[in-house]
Amino acid sequence: MGALLLPLADAQVDFGRAGMGTSLGFHIVFASLGMGMPLMMLLAEAAWLRTGDRAWYGLARKWAQAFGVLFAVGAVSGTVLSFQLGLLWPTFMGYAGGIIGLPFSLEGFAFFIEAIFLAIYLFGWERLSPKLHLLTGIPVVIAGSASAFFVVLANRWMNTPSGFRIENGKPVDVDPIAAAFGPGWEATTSHMIIAAFMATAFGIAAVYASGMLRGRRDVYHRKAIALALAVGAILAPIQIAVGDVLGADVAETQPAKLAAFEGRLQTEQGAGLDIGGIPIPGSDQTVLNVEVPNLLSLLAYGDPNATVVGLYSFPPDERPEVFRVRASFLTMAGIGTGLVVLCLWFWLYRRFKGAFPEDDWTLRALVAAGPLTFVAIEAGWFVTEFGRQPWIIYGILRTEDAVTGAPGLGVVFVGFLALYATLAASTIWLLRRLATGAPPPSAKQALP
Repeated sequence: MGALLLPLADAQVDFGRAGMGTSLGFHIVFASLGMGMPLMMLLAEAAWLRTGDRAWYGLARKWAQAFGVLFAVGAVSGTVLSFQLGLLWPTFMGYAGGIIGLPFSLEGFAFFIEAIFLAIYLFGWERLSPKLHLLTGIPVVIAGSASAFFVVLANRWMNTPSGFRIENGKPVDVDPIAAAFGPGWEATTSHMIIAAFMATAFGIAAVYASGMLRGRRDVYHRKAIALALAVGAILAPIQIAVGDVLGADVAETQPAKLAAFEGRLQTEQGAGLDIGGIPIPGSDQTVLNVEVPNLLSLLAYGDPNATVVGLYSFPPDERPEVFRVRASFLTMAGIGTGLVVLCLWFWLYRRFKGAFPEDDWTLRALVAAGPLTFVAIEAGWFVTEFGRQPWIIYGILRTEDAVTGAPGLGVVFVGFLALYATLAASTIWLLRRLATGAPPPSAKQALP
């Protein structure tokens, strides 16, 4: 309701951003699962083919059914997003469509490849040989990740535009390859894809840990958690390293965003890294701050004495809102650190105790980790999008100049909220129906 009290132009921007942000926030959950679920179901099926243990077969079948539902909902929300780009941001699409059309087109091809092979995979369980069936799932994994890869390439361009030059206010001499694969594309795409795999793994672990808390302490649940945390344990430290590379890229290409997510207001040589350091809105003060000397300069520029530009060195109308960006960054980093600690605890317990940790505290931590991993993904996107403001194309086109002038965006926003609430409720209902029922009879056999 606060947007209704703003001047008309401000309200228009707020409703446009809120509508797009809600759609992205909803869709990214399904996009992440669309990357991660195919990998998990193929790993379970491969374990079944290797060991002959039908508990793995039961997990692969169950996860494939769940993925069919998630894929359908993700297709709907992704279609809504494509319409919103044109409806809410026509100036942006008019300016950028000819530059970033290539990754969006390739994303469409990847989506159709994924849909085709998913249909073969879902209906081929009893019709194909086990090994051939497993092979049909590989394109689903590749195409699902490729879809996200191409979309993130387009978003990367919005943050670090490249592959063209401006003449009389218009983009000319467009090189679509250079535009798609501009500065930092490797770290940006890797960060998102790894985050999706991690979120899916911890989400699965959370579901089966919840089942164990309700008394279903059988091999079926233990195998699901063990596989999920194996994937999480491998990816979590890699994600930290990729995040460090991405932070260095941001330091070079978007110094205002770096200053915002590090809460750095003043320019400083040999800047320290603030652990905590939450800015107080409307103040230059921070709370809960512990500083590690020179570490920010070292991480950002590879030199402990390098100068880090503070937010106050930029014009006031070109500064992102520091509290939102910093709070989102701390949320993402804090959850990521917690996931690493949880994985270490789980596998060290198994290594030295020789048993599966089934105490209620560990299981509760796993249950919490599932949704928190998706919170971390959302927070990461908040850092990206809030940190780019006030630009929709960094340094070139401001957000306020790109939003549609059409009236009624508030009504459209409420309509989209109703749509997503309906989709979310339907998805939860369907997944709960799939989750009911006893595991395969062989699931109660002893661990091999």
